[in-house]
Amino acid sequence: MILFLILTKILIPMDFDQINHLKAYGVVYRTLQKDIKVEWLLNYRGGSFLMDYYDFIEKELLREGVSYEIISESEAHAIYKDIEQHNMERIVLEVAPKIAVYAPPYAEPWDDAVRLALDYAGIPYDVIYDPEVLSGALSNYDWLHLHHEDFTGQFGKFYGSYRYAPWFKRQVEFNKSLARKLGFKKVWQMKHAVAQKIKEYVEKGGFLFAMCSATETIDIALATLGMDIVPLIDGDGVEPNCQEKLNYENTFAFTNFEVDLNPYRYRHSDIDVTDEAIIRGPKTYFKLHTFSAKYDPIPTMLTQDHTHLIKEFLGQTTGFRRSLIKKDVVILADVPGTEEVKYIYGSCGKGFFAFYGGHDPEDYAHYVGERPTNLELHKNSPGYRLILNNVLFPAAKVKKLKT
Repeated sequence: MILFLILTKILIPMDFDQINHLKAYGVVYRTLQKDIKVEWLLNYRGGSFLMDYYDFIEKELLREGVSYEIISESEAHAIYKDIEQHNMERIVLEVAPKIAVYAPPYAEPWDDAVRLALDYAGIPYDVIYDPEVLSGALSNYDWLHLHHEDFTGQFGKFYGSYRYAPWFKRQVEFNKSLARKLGFKKVWQMKHAVAQKIKEYVEKGGFLFAMCSATETIDIALATLGMDIVPLIDGDGVEPNCQEKLNYENTFAFTNFEVDLNPYRYRHSDIDVTDEAIIRGPKTYFKLHTFSAKYDPIPTMLTQDHTHLIKEFLGQTTGFRRSLIKKDVVILADVPGTEEVKYIYGSCGKGFFAFYGGHDPEDYAHYVGERPTNLELHKNSPGYRLILNNVLFPAAKVKKLKT
């Protein structure tokens, strides 16, 4: 009697049939950790995942509450044929990327949407800060996320509203002490040095993902390297004519912006469009752009979702002013008919960066001290999916954008 082995595969659908989109990313990541390749089926059922069948993977899917389908080899080939004939593509994910989150020791995990997403999905990461960055530790990681940091050295521009709050005073003293320990006279000098190290990391092939004010302030820091643009709170004034001296060639994404030198105003520059977003209100949606999966796989990966319309959410930097985005930066999502661009991507040297405006995709207006978002209540969040797309991107071996 001859026994035939029937090859089977596991399909993790990522359309509306999926009951826990966010946990699915964690299963895929841990599968990669076991040296098992996963195919990311771009634009097929919301960006589904396909892998060889293993009993332990099925058990984990059941344990995590992730929807899946067991399909035959012939059914997989039918999917491949469908992909060949439409705006879809198969991308092989090969290695679980090593992840670092740049965040201060006093930051709570629930104050950052990325850490919430990573923790909920069960994706491991290291927390690093200025000492690690300046000592060269970034070379150990494939993917770096920036917590809502102020790289201009102005302590988040919370001075106007919170300068007497105990938590703000502790943060100021911590950063001043750390700057002295690392050999800097001023906090802004330390933050500028860190921003430059992060840029060098990307230029050498790293992937950078930032949200909220970190997107804007790292470019401000890179444009003002060596210049004091910190008014009042560092004990002296700003460098004369500093606005005219900004070096936009050194930035990742933004150009021709003006910095806000008012220490009492809760904004860093005219890049941000929060004021306009507030006027539009919480019923606003931003829209994901559609790309050619076969020719532009990177932006296609970064925009995989089960819906193209996602509800707005605010942040210190809610979104980016369209007219101040560099021409070679790709717009991934925007609020149609407005100046607000929500999500962008670009390359820098051998590496890539993606900036995502806003603070928490499931909290329209997140305030200081507010309770953390419970992702068990938002397991199908399209806004959080965009974060996790970025986490998996370094696992893929693809060429740069072709258009």
